[in-house]
Amino acid sequence: MKAIGFKRTFDLKESNEFEELDLPIPKANGRDILVNVKAVSINPVDTKSRVTNEGEFKILGYDAVGVVEAVGDKVELFHVGDEVYYSGSNMRQGSNAEYQLVDERLVGIKPEYLSYAETAALPLTAITSFEALIEGLSISTNPEDNKDKKLLIINGAGGVGSIATQIAKDLGLTVITTASRKETRRWSEKMGADIVLNHKHHLPDELKAHKINEVDYIFNTHSSDAYFNVMAEMIKPRGRIVALVNFMSNVNLNLLKDKSVTFSFEFMFTRPKYETEDMKAHHEYLRKLTYLLDRGTIKTTFHTKLKGLSVESITEAHRLIEEGKSIGKIVIEY
Repeated sequence: MKAIGFKRTFDLKESNEFEELDLPIPKANGRDILVNVKAVSINPVDTKSRVTNEGEFKILGYDAVGVVEAVGDKVELFHVGDEVYYSGSNMRQGSNAEYQLVDERLVGIKPEYLSYAETAALPLTAITSFEALIEGLSISTNPEDNKDKKLLIINGAGGVGSIATQIAKDLGLTVITTASRKETRRWSEKMGADIVLNHKHHLPDELKAHKINEVDYIFNTHSSDAYFNVMAEMIKPRGRIVALVNFMSNVNLNLLKDKSVTFSFEFMFTRPKYETEDMKAHHEYLRKLTYLLDRGTIKTTFHTKLKGLSVESITEAHRLIEEGKSIGKIVIEY
């Protein structure tokens, strides 16, 4: 099978170590299914994972859609021929290849009415959003409970922000996002945001301009360091904050004490990395997502399509993400 990967850690600004290799097709055993990959999407985590042990060929790719080619002897959820999608595990070889092994508990049935490209845009960001909103922020799944409650999503036009906005609207929340460029503001509004704040201005002042002083929940999908102080200012007493990005320097957590604010991180690879007992939660979240997509409640966040599994397409996708101006999701259709 054709696979795109690398054998040396590299910075794309300095060199390009991506290469194409012809590798044996892996065998499905246990709870693994073998997927013939049809399309993938590239995420910021891909660009941060160009690290490998010297000489080891590493294949990236954490989002995929394809057709089940073979199943292991303990597989219960899928059959050969099923069209599936998933974000997989960061502990295994990725989806930038013609075939991939993935644990069935991390996989969902592809939405019926979406193309491969439209589907590939969704798994990682949707699972991240479900976990952050329902588990990290403890938001009720009953929309009636969320009436008049406000969620701020920092970086609303990114891949996670785009799908989180839609899921939050389905949960009955008032959704406030941040964006600055005309095209990102338009995209965030298209995804369903009720209010879009300009993150180039002081966010608490932007919020007050809409006659809102505080929010119940904050989901920060951008820099934790840059926004920590303003999040502490905008969050309600006993509110909750979830962040995706590591702190790069020391922050004053005491800013959250007076309001008894709960702060947590979201990392969607926790379950597959540690093989937790509830790993099947990824399958359940994708089943819920498929239902919402097939009903038309949620739409794909697919924005840019590149064609063909090649060094050139993988490189271009990484470059676009590192520019920091991408909207929605970048997909490569094989």
